[in-house]
Amino acid sequence: MAGELILLEFWASPFAQRVKIALAEKGLGYECKEENLFNKSPLLLEMNPVNKQIPVLIHNGKPICESLIIVQYIDELWNHKSPLLPSDPYKRAQARFWADYVDKKMYSNGRSLVFGKGEVQEAGKKELIECYKVLEAELGEKTYFGGETFGFVDIALVPFYNWIHIYETCGKFRFEEECPKIAAWGKRCLEKESVSKALPDQIKLYEFFMELAKKFGA
Repeated sequence: MAGELILLEFWASPFAQRVKIALAEKGLGYECKEENLFNKSPLLLEMNPVNKQIPVLIHNGKPICESLIIVQYIDELWNHKSPLLPSDPYKRAQARFWADYVDKKMYSNGRSLVFGKGEVQEAGKKELIECYKVLEAELGEKTYFGGETFGFVDIALVPFYNWIHIYETCGKFRFEEECPKIAAWGKRCLEKESVSKALPDQIKLYEFFMELAKKFGA
């Protein structure tokens, strides 16, 4: 039995989307509680008093924080179905390396592209494309990053693939022309129900970030 599962999240957060995909891959039911990131709930502050950020997965009253840690927790505890990390220790270490690479590169460069101006925006765009090319080399001819099976690195990256409309509109480039293998990989991922149901509409996401940029004077 899964017990009580509550996810504190925000609909536009790629980090919360990772957790939703992992839960769906395992076939786990849960309660979703949407947070207002500008007026955080007492529950969020209680469950994540250190970082005060979403996502937080509350399992039988106990909080697990940070998206990649949550995904690993889900995979380890509910290991009867759809393994997300490889069983081989070396391959598991490699998967963690690439997921960490995504964490360190995608969000910060994406923010520079969306919210930056002039040289900052151009630098963010250049770095973002270079990072995707690195990931494209790692993907190679594989169906997914782990081979034939959708897994940990795919879950780490695919919410950022959903930012393509934002990237293309703000950066004035065609993602598929720059990174055709990642573009094809992303389309394969979106064919999975666990992914397509977890990710918001790209136009809605774009409009949200444009409003946010306007609010903060970007």
